[in-house]
Amino acid sequence: MTPAPDNPPAPAPLKLLSVVIPARDEEGCIASTVEHLHVELTLRGIAHEIVVVDDGSSDRTWEILDSLRSRIAELQPVKNERLHGFGRAVICGLDHAKGDAIVIMMADESDDCRDVVRYWEKLNEGHDCVFGSRFMKGGGVIDYPRFKLFVNRLANFFLRVLFRHGLNDTTNAFKAYRRTVIEGCRPLIAPHFNLTVELPLKAIVRGFSWTVIPITWRNRRHGEAKLKIREMGSRYLFICLYVWLEKYFSRGDYKKRP
Repeated sequence: MTPAPDNPPAPAPLKLLSVVIPARDEEGCIASTVEHLHVELTLRGIAHEIVVVDDGSSDRTWEILDSLRSRIAELQPVKNERLHGFGRAVICGLDHAKGDAIVIMMADESDDCRDVVRYWEKLNEGHDCVFGSRFMKGGGVIDYPRFKLFVNRLANFFLRVLFRHGLNDTTNAFKAYRRTVIEGCRPLIAPHFNLTVELPLKAIVRGFSWTVIPITWRNRRHGEAKLKIREMGSRYLFICLYVWLEKYFSRGDYKKRP
């Protein structure tokens, strides 16, 4: 494992946090997700924008977002008018985000808004990336489906062996990055949930500094889960091997430059 040094050199202070939230058919929870996040960040005095990407919803998700932005100026709803998919929606949000720090967050309130604040604080210590782990001391999960939990732990063990990075929750989408990391990891090619491993693995392989903090997760209370494990196996494997080939065969062509 080669994490960030304990005292990385201090880059320029961060000014604006962009929270990117992909959403598809989330009418039951998107309003509370945005409202709770906005209140938490406002109370902490964090300048922010909330970029919610409607990824082809067939319910009232866009109508609710349109209504919310009349009273939450920080909300920036965007429609993904191109091909749909979780990864494509996130990339669309990244393309529209204006912040120098970016957190990717789920729309279903499974991620804790207070952890977004902790991500911001850690980024401001000088780290390029902050990864959350639900499976380290201080972290936790609530109502995690047993089969998905088994697959999750198996997949993350595979990634730890393959990349030898020591991170035990690579597959979790809820992570924070400086904008320089996002730009340094382009082009992003994963169109679906496999983007959740493409971004952190590329960041690690390309030499960006990172640290890990414990986070909490709870299962969604509204709507249906969008991740279909049976459909994603080969896609995850493709992205993992793609980044693994870069790690061992690219001769550092894409590494972060001082």
